[in-house]
Amino acid sequence: MTYASTNPYTGDVLKTFPNASDNEVAQAIADAHAAFLSWKKTPFSARAEIMHAAASLLRKEVDTYAKTLTLEMGKLFAEAKAEVELSANIFEYYAQHAEALLAPEKLPVGNPAEGKAMLVHDPLGVLLAIEPWNFPYYQIARIIAPQLSAGNTMLLKHASNVPQSAAAFEQLMRDAGLPAGAFKNLYATRSQVELILNDSRVRGVALTGSEEAGAIIAAQAGKALKKSTMELGGADAFVVLADADLEKTVKWAVFGRHWNGGQVCVSSKRMIIVDEIYDRFLERYTVGVAGLRAGDPFDAETTLAPLSSQGAADDLKDKIRRAAAHGAKATEVGPKVPNRGAFVQPTILTDVSEENPARYWEFFGPVSMLFRAKDEEDALRIANDSPFGLGGSVFTSDVKHGAEVAEKISTGMVFVNHPTMVKADLPFGGIRRSGYGRELLGLGIKEFVNHKLIDVVDIDAEF
Repeated sequence: MTYASTNPYTGDVLKTFPNASDNEVAQAIADAHAAFLSWKKTPFSARAEIMHAAASLLRKEVDTYAKTLTLEMGKLFAEAKAEVELSANIFEYYAQHAEALLAPEKLPVGNPAEGKAMLVHDPLGVLLAIEPWNFPYYQIARIIAPQLSAGNTMLLKHASNVPQSAAAFEQLMRDAGLPAGAFKNLYATRSQVELILNDSRVRGVALTGSEEAGAIIAAQAGKALKKSTMELGGADAFVVLADADLEKTVKWAVFGRHWNGGQVCVSSKRMIIVDEIYDRFLERYTVGVAGLRAGDPFDAETTLAPLSSQGAADDLKDKIRRAAAHGAKATEVGPKVPNRGAFVQPTILTDVSEENPARYWEFFGPVSMLFRAKDEEDALRIANDSPFGLGGSVFTSDVKHGAEVAEKISTGMVFVNHPTMVKADLPFGGIRRSGYGRELLGLGIKEFVNHKLIDVVDIDAEF
C-alpha cells in the first residue's frame, strides 16, 4: 500500500509517505494506551476545552484546511470549506453535550427492597478508526469527537490517497491541546491493521468504507472479540410521488446525486418516480444534469468535481459498460467533460430490468439510475428491493403522508423533501449491507463505552 497525494484534476503526484513500520505501530498502541489511563480520568470540562479549541482552529484556517481536501481528492473548494465547517460543528456539539449524553442513569427498580440501580458509561480504551477518502475530515471528526469526549483514545488508518488530510488532523488535535498519544495517525498496511486489532489494549474498531473492506475488518474484529461498527455502501432511493413539486424535486435530485462528484454513500443513486410524472421528471432532470459544469475544482464556476482518482473513474466507466451490456440504456448528458482530470461523463441509466445485476450495484460517481414505478406501492417495492439500507428520501406535497411513506422504507435514515441531511445532532448509519452501528448524536458516543450496571442492594442506599 502506497500513501500518496495525487491531484485528481491534474494527475500530479504531490507527495508520498512511507508505510508505518511495525515498531511505529507498536509504539503508537503503547502511547495510546498510556494516554488512555490518564485521559479517562480527565474531567468532561477539560475534554470540552480541547474540542472547542479544535473547532476554533478549523474555522480560523478554513481556507488552508479546505485547500488540502481539494488538492488530494478533487472536492469542489466551496464543498471543501463546508466540510471543514461541518467538522467544526461536530467538535462543538460534543464539547457542549458529551457530559450530559454520558451522565449516569438511575434505573427503576420494581421492588424497593431490592435497593437502587444505576447505569454508568465508562470509556473502553484504545480504538482504531479506518476511514475513507470521500470526506477526509468529516469522517475523522465524527468518530474522534465523540470517542475522545467519552474518554477513549484513537488510532487512525486513513485512506491511502488522503495522507496529508490525515496528518493535518493529527496536527490539529495536537494544536488543540490533546495529550500526546491520545490521537495518532498511522500510515498502516493491511497486515498491520490486523496486528492492531489483535492487541489486547485495543478495544474496538470503527470503519467507514466498502462492503469488501467492512467484511474483512468485521471478521478480524470478531475473531479478536472486539466491538466494531461498520458504515458501508449505499444506493439510496429517491422516491418521487405524483404530487411532488417537480421544480423543487428536480433541483434536489441533481444536487443529491452529484454533490461531492457523486461520491457519497448517501447520495440519491436510485430515483424512483411514479408513472404519472415519470416522463416530465426525466425531461427536467436531464436538463438539470446537463447544466452541470465539470472543471477545475478551485474554480467557483465548476459544479461537477472530478472523481478521487483515475482508477476510480476507470472503474465507474467499466460499471456503466457492464450495466449497458446487461440491457440498461446509458445516456450521456451535458457538455463533454474535460480530457484532463479523473472525470466521468454524467450518465443516466434507464430500463434497468430486475434481471440486470446493475440494479443492485452502488455507482460511486455521476451516474443516476431512474426507475418507473406504477404507483406508490410499486415505488416502495422498488425502494426496498436493494441489498443496501443506508438512507433514502421521499418527495411529496403532503409532508404528513411523506412521513408515512418514509416509515415503510427499510433503511437507517429517510428524509422527506430533502435528499439527505448530515448534522452532528442527527444519527448516521444503516442496515443490511450498509453496515451496523450508529455515529453522531448520543447513539454515536455510546457505541464504544461500557454500559456498566451498579446495583446497590440496600434499601437505605442513596446515590
